[in-house]
Amino acid sequence: MSVTAATISGRDPSSGASIRVTIEQGRIAAIDPAAGREEAWLAPGLIDLQVNGFAGHDLNAEGLAPETVAALAGALLAVGVTRFAPTLITASEARITANLAAIAAARDAEPTLRAMIPYVHVEGPHIAAADGARGAHPREWVRPCDPGEFVRWQEACGGLVGMVTVSPHDPAAFAYIAALSAEGVHVAIGHTDATAEQIHQAAVAGATLSTHLGNAAPPRLARHPNLLWAQLADDRLTATFIADGHHLPADTLSAMIRAKGLDRSILVSDTAALGGMPPGAYETPVGGRVVLSDTGRLGLADSPYLAGAATPLKDSVARAARDARLTLAEALQLAAANPARIAGGGGVLAVGAPADLIRFDWQPGDDALRLDTVLFGGVPAGEMRR
Repeated sequence: MSVTAATISGRDPSSGASIRVTIEQGRIAAIDPAAGREEAWLAPGLIDLQVNGFAGHDLNAEGLAPETVAALAGALLAVGVTRFAPTLITASEARITANLAAIAAARDAEPTLRAMIPYVHVEGPHIAAADGARGAHPREWVRPCDPGEFVRWQEACGGLVGMVTVSPHDPAAFAYIAALSAEGVHVAIGHTDATAEQIHQAAVAGATLSTHLGNAAPPRLARHPNLLWAQLADDRLTATFIADGHHLPADTLSAMIRAKGLDRSILVSDTAALGGMPPGAYETPVGGRVVLSDTGRLGLADSPYLAGAATPLKDSVARAARDARLTLAEALQLAAANPARIAGGGGVLAVGAPADLIRFDWQPGDDALRLDTVLFGGVPAGEMRR
């Protein structure tokens, strides 16, 4: 390892060459060949567009405090995530607006959080109510699209909602999608039982993303046409995928990424608060009683349905490389450069880019990246002073 106040070295995943990165004022000032051969890899910090919680910190809990948001950000930095979208799921309007206000207050109070959090992702409540499509979202709070409610969300958080997941099964969804898109909000299709025609109509209206494609869908679909084929085929949609080994079998993940193409694919963690916690049965705001297995599967108790994920994004990168037969550079693209387009920056190893970097060990076939250094703005994560 070679880290000083101004330099860090490692292997470039794109070329395999050993490089030395010089950092000045929080940004990459130069990238030069390194003397000798580095064994560890060096890459941009990861960007996660779907985080419900992690390490016991729950964004969807009642009474969310700004301190919890700050603690979550610190836990994510420790596992290599340098930018993320806090994600709130289906709940009462009062719960959503209160938690939006808490996230905004945390972000306003701490420069680190302003840099780490580009916006909030609201996943629901305008989704399909049917089992399977609804996932672990509480049925009692599923409701039709309401532009007035969106306005109230934005009033609660100073306009911080920048991504919304909606189901286009609702005829009111198309005007809603068009209105949000016109305001620069990223609209994603998800938790849906919509028809293929409705999927394409949503893309026409301005939807540009598919939320964790292949999951939160009806348990049985027509062979064709169906909502999965429609989203895979529509080039207006970039798909996010959960590559934790539980949400999508390896063949499915591989085929879906090939169908969308590398430039239209993004990895997300979808971690809940139980990510990084010991296996066991828990009672949570997301799904009620859930079980975290020793394999990392997080599911509803006495149900075949999942309740979010427990695998951090760094490990999904390794599993995507293994299961989808990607190179390390390709897997990292899906977790850094591609989400950076949606998150407004970062995600690249280039002169002038933020010095948000991870250094790690990895071998083909591994199911995790083993981090040894995380830099945020050139500062080691453990030394951050917000």
